[in-house]
Amino acid sequence: MTSSSISTQSSGCPVAHMGSTVRSTGCPVSAGAAAFDPFEPAYQNKPFEYVRWAREQEPVFFSPQLGYWVVTRYDDIKAVFRDNITFSPSIALEKITPATPEAVEILGQYGYAMNRTLVNEDEPAHMERRRVLMEPFTAEALRTHEPMVRRLVREYVDRFIDQGRIDLVDEMLWEVPLTIVLHFLGIPEEDMGRLREYSMAHTVNTWGRPRPEEQAAVAHGVGKFWTLAGEILEKMRRDPSGPGWMKFGIRQQVSYPDVVTDSYLHSMMMAGIFAAHETTANASANAVKLVLSHPSAWQDICEDAGLIPGAVEECLRFSGSIAAWRRMATADTQVGGVSIPQGAKLLIVVASANHDDARFTNPDLFDIRRPNADEHLTFGYGSHQCMGKNLARMVLQVLLGELTQRLPHMRLAEQTFSYVPNIAFHGPEHVWVQWNPALNPERVNPAFQIRDIPVRIGEAAKQAHERSVRVEATHALSPGILRLRMVAIDGAALPRWTPGAHIDVQCGQTGISRQYSLCGDPAETGAYEIAVLKEAEGRGGSRWIHEQARAGSMLTIRGPRNHFQFDEKVRRVVLVAGGIGITPIQAMARRAKALGIDYVIHYSGRSRADMACLSELDALHGPRLVVHASDEGSRADYRSLFASYVPGTQIYACGPARMLEALEQATTHWPADSLRSEHFHVQAAVDSSLNQAFELHLKDSGLVLHVAADQTALQALREANIDVPSDCCEGLCGSCEVQVLEGEVEHRDVVLTRSEREANTKMMTCCSRAAGARLVIHR
Repeated sequence: MTSSSISTQSSGCPVAHMGSTVRSTGCPVSAGAAAFDPFEPAYQNKPFEYVRWAREQEPVFFSPQLGYWVVTRYDDIKAVFRDNITFSPSIALEKITPATPEAVEILGQYGYAMNRTLVNEDEPAHMERRRVLMEPFTAEALRTHEPMVRRLVREYVDRFIDQGRIDLVDEMLWEVPLTIVLHFLGIPEEDMGRLREYSMAHTVNTWGRPRPEEQAAVAHGVGKFWTLAGEILEKMRRDPSGPGWMKFGIRQQVSYPDVVTDSYLHSMMMAGIFAAHETTANASANAVKLVLSHPSAWQDICEDAGLIPGAVEECLRFSGSIAAWRRMATADTQVGGVSIPQGAKLLIVVASANHDDARFTNPDLFDIRRPNADEHLTFGYGSHQCMGKNLARMVLQVLLGELTQRLPHMRLAEQTFSYVPNIAFHGPEHVWVQWNPALNPERVNPAFQIRDIPVRIGEAAKQAHERSVRVEATHALSPGILRLRMVAIDGAALPRWTPGAHIDVQCGQTGISRQYSLCGDPAETGAYEIAVLKEAEGRGGSRWIHEQARAGSMLTIRGPRNHFQFDEKVRRVVLVAGGIGITPIQAMARRAKALGIDYVIHYSGRSRADMACLSELDALHGPRLVVHASDEGSRADYRSLFASYVPGTQIYACGPARMLEALEQATTHWPADSLRSEHFHVQAAVDSSLNQAFELHLKDSGLVLHVAADQTALQALREANIDVPSDCCEGLCGSCEVQVLEGEVEHRDVVLTRSEREANTKMMTCCSRAAGARLVIHR
C-alpha cells in the first residue's frame, strides 16, 4: 500500500486499499486486512506467521475489525519506537475490549484508579521518572540478585526431578518468575496464589476479549489485584529499608516528591508485579518449548553451557513473550510511506519484526548461534525499552543452565499448546515434559555436582555465537595457502551467507580468533570454504590452522557476518584482489556472473604459482580475469586503470594495505564510495594516553553518558544498560555501529568507507571516539 492509495471513506475507514474487496460493512480493504483478527488461534500460536502476508505485501495496513493501523516490518517498527513524541505510548495499557457498565461499577467499588506508568507515560514525565528509578535495573545492580535466582530455580527443580513427567508451567515456570519479581520489588513471599489469579485477570482485562458475561469476574480480579498492591505498598512504607525496587522508589520519593508520587507508586506496584512476572513467565515457557522442539539445539546447550546466552537471545527473537505493543499518532505522519492521521492507533507487531528477512537472514530458522539475535525488538527500543530486560535474561539463563545440567534427557511430551487470547503477550499455558528419572545425572554419577554457570548480561558473549564444524577436506592451493572445506557436525544446512561475508575461526585453545572470508559458492548451504595464508610474521592463528587442521578435525567458528556487502543492483563491477584477498572477490565474481552483471577481475600476486584458485577462476571467468604476476613483469597500473570514471561502476577490493592505499589514491576523482575495500588488519593503535573524555547523548533513550578517557563508548553504553552488539572490539567487524546525529567523530575503525567517514553519521563504539566534547547518537 502506498500513500497515494489512502483517503477518507464515507464508511469511516480511512483506507482505500489497492486491489480491495468490499466487506458487508461497505469498508473497502484488502482481503488480508479485512480478515486480520489477532484473537484467532493462528495469531496466538505463531503471530509472526499469521502476518507474513503483510510483511511481504502490505507492511502497514488498517484493520477494520480492530480499528488499528497494523505495522509489521522491522525498520518501520523501530522507527515508531524511536519517536516517542509522534507515537505516544499512552494507549499501551488501554483496554482492547470496552468495559461493560457493570464492570466499570465493580472497579469503582475497589477504588481502582490506575495511573500512567513507565510503560504508557509521555514525556517529559516518563524520562524524569525513568532516570530516578533506573539504578536497580543496571547489570551491576542485578548481579546482586543472581544467588537468589539460582537458589530458587534449584529448589523448584529439586521438587520434581524424580517425577518423570510434569507440566513445567504449573510446577515452575509460573511461580519462579513471580517469586523472583517479588524479591526484586522487595515484596514478602506471600499471597502467591492470589497474585497469580489477579495477574491473569489484568492480562485479560487489558489485552484480551472477555465476553460480557465474563467481564464482571475479570473486574473483581483486577480490583482485588489493585487492593492487594495497595496493602503491600503500605507495609513497605512502614519500613522502606533494605533491597527492592519499590523500597528504592519510596526512598527516592523523599528527594523527588514531585516525580515519585504516592499514586504513581501504587500504580507501579501493580504494573511492576504484572509486567515483570507475566512477561518473564511467558518468555521462560517459550524458551523451554523452543529448545526442546529443536533437539540438536537442546543437545548443544547441554554439552556447552557457553551457548546459553545466545540461545536465550534467539528464543527471545524467535518466539518472545511480547507479540505486539500499541502506540497513538499525535500528529499526521507516515510509517513506511503510508500516511497515518493524527489520533490513529497503531498495533506494532514486534513478533513480525523479529522474523523480517530484511534484518535477520533466514529468520524462520531457529539458530542459537545467530550473530545478531540480540537485535530483536522483544524488549522494545529507545526511551521505552523494557527496564527489566536483563532481569529476564538472567532468569532465562539460570533456568536453562539448571535444566540442561540436571535433566539433559528431558523431552517434550505429546501435547497441543494453548494460549490465553490477547493481542500483546505470547506464551503457552502448559508445557508438558517427560524424562526417565533413572537416567538423572545425579543418580547415574555419584560424583555429579551442579555448577553455577556464569550469567552474561550487559557484556559481549562471543562464545554464545560459536558453532562447531568438521573439516571435511583440505587442499593446498599453493605452497603457503591452505583451503578448508567445513561442514556441520550433524550434516545439517549451515546458515546462508552472501559474497563478502567472513567467519571467525578460533585457533586452538589460546583464545586467538581470526577472520577469514568465505570463498565457496554462496548458493551451497551444506559447507563453508575458506583459504588461509600462512603468515610467518603473524600472530599465530594462520600457523595453527596450517599445522592442525586436517580432514576430520573439529573447528569452532562464529558467523557468518558481512560488512563488505556486494551490491547486486550495480550495473558494472571492477573486482580487485591482491594475494589472499582473492577470497571474498572470488565469491563476488561468481555472484556477478550468475546475475549477468558486467564485471572484470584484476588479480595481483608475486607469481602464478603463489596465486590461489587461479585455474578455477580462469575456467569460470575466462577473459574477464586479468592476472598481474610480478615475476612476469605485469603490475597493475591503477592510475591508468581508473583514470576515467565509468558511470554506474563499483569497485570492490581486498588485499594488502599498500595495494588498498594505491587504489584510494587512484580513485580520488571518482564519486564517493565507488571504492569499497576490505582490510586484513586494523590500523595501528592510537596512544590511549591521548584520549579525551566526552559526553555521549542518547537521543532515543534520553540519557547523557560520561565516557571517561580510559573507557570506550561501548563500555559506557553497556554500563548504562543499553544494548549494543559487538564482537572483535578492534574496529574490524562493524558489529557495534551506531548512528551519529550530532558532533564530530574521530574514526579509528577500518570498516567505514571514505564518504561514510566524511558524512559523520556512523561510528564504531568499540574504538572510535568524539573529536570534541560531545556526540549525539541514536540509541
